[in-house]
Amino acid sequence: MMATIFVVATVLDPAISFVAIGALSFMALREIASISKNVREEDRKILIWCYLAIPVQYLFAYYKQYSLFLTFIPIFMHLWIPFMLVLRGVTENIGRSMSVLPTQLMLTVFGVSHLAFLLSLPELEGFKAGGRGLLLFVVFITEMNDVFQFTWGKMFGRYKIIPKISPNKTWEGFIGGIITTTVVGYFLRFLTPFSGTEAVLICLSVAVTGFIGDVVVSAIKRDIGMKDTGNTIPGHGGILDRIDSLALTAPVFFHIVYNLYYLQ
Repeated sequence: MMATIFVVATVLDPAISFVAIGALSFMALREIASISKNVREEDRKILIWCYLAIPVQYLFAYYKQYSLFLTFIPIFMHLWIPFMLVLRGVTENIGRSMSVLPTQLMLTVFGVSHLAFLLSLPELEGFKAGGRGLLLFVVFITEMNDVFQFTWGKMFGRYKIIPKISPNKTWEGFIGGIITTTVVGYFLRFLTPFSGTEAVLICLSVAVTGFIGDVVVSAIKRDIGMKDTGNTIPGHGGILDRIDSLALTAPVFFHIVYNLYYLQ
């Protein structure tokens, strides 16, 4: 379902695509903020700054402002949010809030916004698919990695990786998923400018990073005591449940590609 949304986004007007992906960031941030037990009542008044950061981040992506895009949330917002918390004057558990709010912003906005920036990347000589092809590639590979790891785990899984966090994650599913994802990515490299070797190494990176994103969000849900982050998508949970892997694979994939092909 999520892959379908991004497929549609690649054929829309670029501005509409940016708004659509930005809306996913907004919904994911709202979900995690609403269920978090580590956010104080006073902090909810600071969340407005997190929501306001979304259009700013996506505008930087739309206008190809790479340096501002890269530093706005990790540096400026990481300074601004703690300062706003200090101005509220409530010091009890303020250190925890200074960690939780920026982390939520990084996960739901900074990470996901790299998908939008892919659409701003120019065409390369001999590679006409451009950023749209790259977006389709990373979304499809990430989603297939989730499916493959689940399938192999169900079929052959015996040895659990981190049973206290995600009991269904097994070494058999993890390894089988990585291998299958890499094979599929190798044959889909026509969507990218990658050589065969590059496709294999990048798909390996995406598969491992996708697993990390999945278990990180699983740990957050286990801490909260919830199975899903929401019920936005009936039968599939919330938005963050669907983009947990993408929140980490997107920046890793983007910066590998950017450094290989676009950084002059």
